[in-house]
Amino acid sequence: MGRIYFDYNATAPLRPEARAAAVQALDAGNASSVHREGRAARQSIELARAALAAALGTQADLVVFVSGATEAANMALRPQTSSKACDLLLIGGGEHPCVVAGHGFAPEKVEIVALDAQGRLDLEILREKLAEKRALSEQMRPMLALQAVNNETGVIQPVAEAAAMVHAAGGLVVCDVVQAFGRVETNFAATGADLLFLSSHKLGGPKGAGALAFARRELLPKTPLIRGGGQERGFRGGTENPAALAGFGAAVAASLAGRAAESQRLRALRDDLQAGVLEIAPEAAIFGEGAARVANTLAFALPGLAAETLVAAFDVEGVALSSGSACSSGKVAPSTVLASMGVSAGLARSALRISMGWKTDDEEVVRFLQILARVRERMRSRLANSA
Repeated sequence: MGRIYFDYNATAPLRPEARAAAVQALDAGNASSVHREGRAARQSIELARAALAAALGTQADLVVFVSGATEAANMALRPQTSSKACDLLLIGGGEHPCVVAGHGFAPEKVEIVALDAQGRLDLEILREKLAEKRALSEQMRPMLALQAVNNETGVIQPVAEAAAMVHAAGGLVVCDVVQAFGRVETNFAATGADLLFLSSHKLGGPKGAGALAFARRELLPKTPLIRGGGQERGFRGGTENPAALAGFGAAVAASLAGRAAESQRLRALRDDLQAGVLEIAPEAAIFGEGAARVANTLAFALPGLAAETLVAAFDVEGVALSSGSACSSGKVAPSTVLASMGVSAGLARSALRISMGWKTDDEEVVRFLQILARVRERMRSRLANSA
């Protein structure tokens, strides 16, 4: 039997529609050229831009294509993002490393807003921080970086509520919708955010493509992050990649088609997985169980069993899953997301993440639970024998 791929939050398998669109655009010319080949490349890029703009609820010329979410975060999270400078950056306690490490603010101008025990941004703490800063200076203009969905736990964040607070304080909201797009409503109207960014490969598109979108023209950056030949209307220099962007556009359309039905299907699989995990391992801790979560993600821990050992054991058994963010799970330190939720370091070191998607089926869930039972029993026996 084939391998079980349970790591969609790291990278989704390439969708057939995205592959076909990318292959078709591979032989396209340089999109900056005015001849037929160049115009064909430009058309494939602009069709993708229009599809994404429509999905996000903005104008096509307010969407800037970049190499991925990390570049988008680096472009967006700067004090002089637009004509009005921000002098304080507030970062949600569960943000991705591209946000935590990718901003352009001085260290003393950055503060973390903790999560509650279920993994949601603590709105009361945010309210207190904003009031405290406004008391010090009426001119203070904050920026909040908050993801729509946490990549490790799948918990849906209260972006609209947080945005209302930040806007009342005269600030801006930059929202990472990487894990939310195609799973929950992520347009500007639903989130209340000012800037949104996402990545192609999380949707089943090619790697190396992403987008940063703006709600209003006045928010467009005054200086490019990458200087060069003036591509992307001067906001991001460098020859465009028509194949990756055409695939990105196709993945956008595919991820939105039948979204409600797909969410219902994945939620049923996730609920079966969670019930099965708890039946096999009653001691398991489910992270974010009391919060609203996206349908495809299950984060849990098997106390006393090291996550890195479990991930390796599952890999040998033919299962690909992770112990957290793909950009940080190789590190020994426990998850900062779980730490912000108040999870003990010991339990966090046992955390695993299952994330599913368009190719996942019932048979894989059944097989995984059988493998889980074997792996858990084997590891517990080894621990007992070594004691």
